[in-house]
Amino acid sequence: MTDVIKLLPESIANQIAAGEVIQRPASVVKELMENAIDADSTNISLVIRNSGKTLIQVIDNGKGMTETDARMSFERHATSKISTTNDLFNITTMGFRGEALASIASIAEVELKTRPLDAELGTKLVIRSSEVISQGFCQAEAGTTISVKNLFFNVPARRKFLKTDSVELKYILEEFKRVVLAHPDIRFRAIHNDNEIYNLPEGSLKKRILSLFRKTYEDKLIRIEEDTDAVKILGFVGNPEIGKKQRGEQYLFINKRFVKSNYLSHAIKSAYQNLLEEKQYPFYLLHLEIDPAHIDINVHPTKQEIKFDDERLIYNYLKVSIKHGLGRYSLSPQLDFNHEDQLGTLIQKVAHSSGNNNTRSENPRASKVRSAPILRNWQSLYTGTDSSELTDDPSENDQEEQLIIPSAVSGDLLTDHEQFHVEEKQPTQIHNAFILVQIKSGLMFIDQHHAHVRILYEKYLSNIEANKEVVQKQLFPITITVSKDKAKIFAEIIPEISALGFEIQNFGGDTYLIQGIPPGFTENNIQHVMDELIEQFGSNLKLNLTKNENIARSMAFSSAIKKGRSLEVEEMKLLIDDLFGCEFPYSSPSGKKCFISYGLSDLDKLFN
Repeated sequence: MTDVIKLLPESIANQIAAGEVIQRPASVVKELMENAIDADSTNISLVIRNSGKTLIQVIDNGKGMTETDARMSFERHATSKISTTNDLFNITTMGFRGEALASIASIAEVELKTRPLDAELGTKLVIRSSEVISQGFCQAEAGTTISVKNLFFNVPARRKFLKTDSVELKYILEEFKRVVLAHPDIRFRAIHNDNEIYNLPEGSLKKRILSLFRKTYEDKLIRIEEDTDAVKILGFVGNPEIGKKQRGEQYLFINKRFVKSNYLSHAIKSAYQNLLEEKQYPFYLLHLEIDPAHIDINVHPTKQEIKFDDERLIYNYLKVSIKHGLGRYSLSPQLDFNHEDQLGTLIQKVAHSSGNNNTRSENPRASKVRSAPILRNWQSLYTGTDSSELTDDPSENDQEEQLIIPSAVSGDLLTDHEQFHVEEKQPTQIHNAFILVQIKSGLMFIDQHHAHVRILYEKYLSNIEANKEVVQKQLFPITITVSKDKAKIFAEIIPEISALGFEIQNFGGDTYLIQGIPPGFTENNIQHVMDELIEQFGSNLKLNLTKNENIARSMAFSSAIKKGRSLEVEEMKLLIDDLFGCEFPYSSPSGKKCFISYGLSDLDKLFN
């Protein structure tokens, strides 16, 4: 029998390692910036082109490398961080495995220029697919400049699976933020396609937070500072009013290393008990200092996962520290959700202007589908029979009225063959979240948030595609700010937002003026609506949606009334009326049910 086991060529082994460490351009950014930090740099610049697909360059003013060190840095498992086994349990640097540069050089074209401060000449090294193309002396500034070009050029399958430029840029800027938030004492710059995105001078942690996010957070950040034998905790958490529906503005660092820990994230969320909605997430940026001997960061190639000697102890310290911080600011365990509703006033206004409660309000979107069976005599669904009119067998009423309603699992259309002229039953709101409606054959429960999202989604999509511009001019412009990492996305979607009735003008940098808003909106919380719109749009990029669908969906979710919003009877009526004027009223764009119904026979069975 011939031998079949053999050693892999070094280039293939490096590409396999690259698959673990380098997943996308953002992975390269992380590794190169961490190397620059380990070199004791005080000034680091990131330059990228085409979202890192053609160029990722990191320039630092750190210690630099000798000619030998420059060449050795591209060998697998070559590292200056570890000499003995004990060093593995006392790691304070970002990198230590010696895999990153070897992995990067196996799947890209790499150029390195480096010079120690005490050397007159620097070293230039060019590597392509793990092969050294050239090496020699050159003129160079003290420090290191490394350029990674044409990432995955020799692994087309990997390159094919990269996302669009806007998505890859989003990942890069997220990695950039994680690094710069861990090191506010270092100056950082980020440049994309010759446009400077960030220029962050060294300073305090709070100053770095405000530079990266938005200055409106300044009076909404709560300082957390605790010092115990097991852990030191320092950072900021957000006032509950800046909580968001999506995770994102949540950063946890262990010894200046960004980590992901569902367990510790749960501790933080638990500290906000009764201060946030169930599916709302707080802003936090927390640094934990722990003796390296009590943690293990060598559990994943990206070093973003971590193990503790006593995870429960850290959990409790973290939770209690945040509770104390929130308590010092005397935060009430009550939330006012009314500020989140941008169209509540519009609903009420239209309801009161309709004059006759039994007449459908007109709108262009509903009129084009009014002939659908679901719309015929919808108002009669309010007018069920009184309990005194029920027979002993509810099924007899069902047969007499011949009304078919959609069950919780069926998609049957509502039809009605007979109009009843009895007293109208008013809808009722339950827990400021659901609307209970009596219909001819039983009861219907409507989720007010999901229903409103469906209504707005169809309205906004219709307006965008028709390029409607119904603008309510503002006497005084509304000023909003957009975080720098979201500015590109926002600029791309301004034309579609304008079709919804917003008049937006860039005022320079990350500041925009809202000169006009759609009728029914109020200026009180436009910043909040726009923030959620951008977050939703970015999250939806991975879905198979057209740009118009994404905008309509994102805007609907950001401006729809939320659970917790109290509704007047007329508002509930109009919400129900508009829901069943939709082309597809059964679920929200995310697939959540808008309503469920129970027939009288179903209710009768519950009492047997």
